[in-house]
Amino acid sequence: MKVNGTPYRSLWWDDTKGALQIIDQRWLPHDFRIRQLDTLADYATAIVDMQVRGAPLIGATAAYGMALAMAQDPSDSELDRTWTLLHATRPTAINLRWALDRCRAALEPLAPGARADAALSLAHDIADEDVEINRRIGAHGLTLIREIAARKPAGEPVRLLTHCNAGWIATVDWGTATSPMYQAHDEGIALHVWVDETRPRNQGALTAWELGSHGIAHSYVTDNAGGHLMQQGLVDLVITGTDRTTRQGDVCNKIGTYLKALAARDNNVPFYVALPSPTIDWTVTDGLSGIPIEERPSREVTHIQGTRADGSIDVVRVTPEATPAQNPAFDVTPGRLVTGLITERGICAASLEGLAGMFPDLAS
Repeated sequence: MKVNGTPYRSLWWDDTKGALQIIDQRWLPHDFRIRQLDTLADYATAIVDMQVRGAPLIGATAAYGMALAMAQDPSDSELDRTWTLLHATRPTAINLRWALDRCRAALEPLAPGARADAALSLAHDIADEDVEINRRIGAHGLTLIREIAARKPAGEPVRLLTHCNAGWIATVDWGTATSPMYQAHDEGIALHVWVDETRPRNQGALTAWELGSHGIAHSYVTDNAGGHLMQQGLVDLVITGTDRTTRQGDVCNKIGTYLKALAARDNNVPFYVALPSPTIDWTVTDGLSGIPIEERPSREVTHIQGTRADGSIDVVRVTPEATPAQNPAFDVTPGRLVTGLITERGICAASLEGLAGMFPDLAS
């Protein structure tokens, strides 16, 4: 996608520098900064501190981290150490483990001298595959938007609501939940997107920054406005992303997604989840008992980042100094509340039968 008219991916390998370049998302939407990752510690910090964020992007970043490690020390012990170090950075997003497992399985049988080139090639493949997966998710989600647009009076936009940021900066490109929006807009379908602020990290602001850069009409709203908008008939379709999905269709996404699903069910609004297949955890059936929910630092709740009148970026406290805070980063939405899952292979029911029918090669 484009930033100020220049096309970017969320990460890219610079051959001349022999290093990964990332968009440091801690500063968005206030400032666009690019950072180079030079050490394995840089990779781990980038994931933990959410310089990179979003399940698909985390997985791709970890693959490049494995490539860096193998270039420095291609031994079996370093392969295992790197897997362990990077796997511990974020416990909820399954793409991280998926990418690391894929790297280890591909590299273990190779002689140490062949691992560096193979690891970098595999990281490139994982990044490119993510772009294509998300493009195809968008093509399938586009059919839903087309159907709604066809029922609308001429000139009336399709009104979508999304939560958190499942956009191109949460993936390598296109995004998951946003990919249908970009493709619908590019096709000439009128849209208006309600963008939840998504506390505590205000990741809806990242979605607003993305949509605005692409020329898609949108409004930034508080998290709790979604139910009201649905009650007023102002939402035609909800699309969110997911960081981990169980084999029976439970989806684990940014905290607050469950409440959107409840409101959508109560108001007969279709609730879809954009789902790249690497986010399916086939080893877990029940999301409520089987998915670890990451507890992030309380400072993300008690403080907020923004721009001052002079344009400087600053962090301010929003709570009384002595007030404790809890910060569960994700919640689980049961599959029974999900209208359907938008995958790279098509749209299926949020159920064991639906996912197994769409991915029989993975479900066995």
